[in-house]
Amino acid sequence: MVVSAGMIVLIGVVCLIAIVLTLYGMKQEEDKQKKYEEAGEEAASELERSLEYETKSLKSNLPSLIWIYVVTISLSLFALVLYIF
Repeated sequence: MVVSAGMIVLIGVVCLIAIVLTLYGMKQEEDKQKKYEEAGEEAASELERSLEYETKSLKSNLPSLIWIYVVTISLSLFALVLYIF
């Protein structure tokens, strides 16, 4: 089984895209956390924010994660099809 240079590059690009998008999502969350720390939040407002996050995180994070994985899996399947044929 011989793997072509083009296949290796394509797989590398797919992995790089997944890593970049994941790091972008992490950076957004870190920025939010820094903003909260700078504001000097009290325990009551932290609890309120925590409860709000639990209810809204699926609405905000899930679509981003779905797109990351859809793109990654699609490109991986495309690379597999190119390799097979």
